[in-house]
Amino acid sequence: MLQIIYQDDDLVAIHKPAGLLVHRSMLDRHETRFAVQLLRDQLGRRVYPAHRLDKGTSGLLLFGLSPESGRALAMAFEAQSVEKRYHAIVRGWPAATGVIDHALAKQLDESEIRSGAPQGPIQPACTHFERLAITEQPWSVDRYPHTRYALMALAPVTGRRHQLRRHMKHISHPIIGDATYGKGIHNRKFAEELGVNRLFLACSHMQFAHPSTGKTLSLHCPLADEFAAVITALGWAVP
Repeated sequence: MLQIIYQDDDLVAIHKPAGLLVHRSMLDRHETRFAVQLLRDQLGRRVYPAHRLDKGTSGLLLFGLSPESGRALAMAFEAQSVEKRYHAIVRGWPAATGVIDHALAKQLDESEIRSGAPQGPIQPACTHFERLAITEQPWSVDRYPHTRYALMALAPVTGRRHQLRRHMKHISHPIIGDATYGKGIHNRKFAEELGVNRLFLACSHMQFAHPSTGKTLSLHCPLADEFAAVITALGWAVP
């Protein structure tokens, strides 16, 4: 059963667990469980995803309960009128606050990849960040006797695919557990020491205009238990 964070006549918000795809993907042909399918079966009705989260990312995922509300929510995301906040654990100690204004090449969808289409166009991309906590652990990785980590709040202004993961790599503070944009030796050491192997990125807050009433709706999603346990183990307060 998926955890429902909010539901009314027009939309439903769930806590998507890490490792669950939003919908069927040719790039993950072996997967048999998808958020769209699970939620449809749980509610006994069709649902319409308004956006997507990476397979490894946990947290808030919105669905319309009608084609009209799903389309309105999707348009709000495209118009950048949805305020989003994520939490992440990253390698190193970034600045206390900052803005990453770094354009990203559009990542191709599955059909474009299969057809051998050229790289997509360069698109503006902007992320605000705040460092919430830091730690230094006595774990030797590469040539360093100790390893530094930080708990971050990330607020993407734009919504490019893998934006937060790519932006954190761009400033040399990749998200822990990121097999694509991070470094394997660091990810493996972190998992070995903390006993949790996942991408440490979660969508924890969204604020947007309700598709029917226009009133501001503010949703909060607690971090997954294993994410919160790692934060506690590192000596930080769970946000």
